[in-house]
Amino acid sequence: MTFLLIAIMINFVINSFAYKSPSRFKLSSKFLKDNPLVSILIPARNEDKNIGRCLRSLTRQDYNNIEILVLDDNSDDATGRIVDEWSKKDSRIKLLEGKPLLQGWKGKCYACHQLSRYAKGNYFVFTDADTLHSSYSVSSAIAALIINDLDALSVFPKQIMVTIHERMIVIFINLVIMALMPIPLIRKISNPILSIANGQFILFKRKIYDAIGGHESIKNDIVEDVAISRQVKRCGFKFAIFDGKESVYCRMYKGFREVVRGFSKFIFASMNYNVLEMTAVVSFIIILFLIPLLLFPVGLYIVRWPLIININLLIQISIIFIIRIVMTFRFKSRIMDIVLHPLSMFYIMALSVNSVYQAKYGSGIYWKDRIYKIDDGAEPNKKIDI
Repeated sequence: MTFLLIAIMINFVINSFAYKSPSRFKLSSKFLKDNPLVSILIPARNEDKNIGRCLRSLTRQDYNNIEILVLDDNSDDATGRIVDEWSKKDSRIKLLEGKPLLQGWKGKCYACHQLSRYAKGNYFVFTDADTLHSSYSVSSAIAALIINDLDALSVFPKQIMVTIHERMIVIFINLVIMALMPIPLIRKISNPILSIANGQFILFKRKIYDAIGGHESIKNDIVEDVAISRQVKRCGFKFAIFDGKESVYCRMYKGFREVVRGFSKFIFASMNYNVLEMTAVVSFIIILFLIPLLLFPVGLYIVRWPLIININLLIQISIIFIIRIVMTFRFKSRIMDIVLHPLSMFYIMALSVNSVYQAKYGSGIYWKDRIYKIDDGAEPNKKIDI
């Protein structure tokens, strides 16, 4: 296991350089002269607490030829009214009324599909209503797309983590990307399995989005962002990911309940609802990133294993904490969370179990006041009181 962790450490070092910020890229004078239209597409369901801030940040983009389409996905709060008020202030903003969710579709996929039918731009930026954007988030992403000769890309926002529940689990996303994903190969290898994306910011050339079949091609996927990135590669196009910690911001989940629901939604789904695959992957992560921390004190003080075993365990622990320390400074997380790393792993185990239980034995996968079954489409009319 020591050699495996050393390999992960090497991958982590490579990724630290390969995981680039789009802010380092600038649009060419030719692009600015051509001035193509960019469509910013926002699916919004019960987002009255977030949508105003998101729109404010998008209206301040340094690239002006944009349209901002917001689809009110059958909200029962003030989302539509807020967007309508913003549309009166800025003509680039348009409110679209979402149609009732169709059987066989997941909610976000259908909302994004509807948005794409109205969009007129040469480029599509899909972003979430709870994101905040720097003034160059759109222009830098398009520049990264063009300069790196890509067909689509995803920018991973800086995640704002407040409560201990958020900090223990959301950081796991960065751990997976930085330690376990071979970032340079995402672009270079055509195999769809080597792909990951964040639906909080995905950019397409319009012609590529149409060529892959858009969100209709993955209409029943609950983890739609990863699914559509794999569809891009499956169709032979080039895709890459970028570190958006300087350009896009998002507080993914607020508190314990949202953390549980959010991660329970996609952990099992990301394993194709396969219990064996799920068990293997979670066990692999726990063995690598938790077991050495538990075994070391046992071997040192209780069992008194041979020195060579304790040295190996110490090397493994050192690698784990070097990775966590570097990530803490890179993503500006709380330093105290480094020592809480074992707790983070226990969160992963608990949420993984809950993800399987909810999907297979519970009421289904809950998200945005909708319940989804793993064997069919949606139950669009069923609502849960929060």
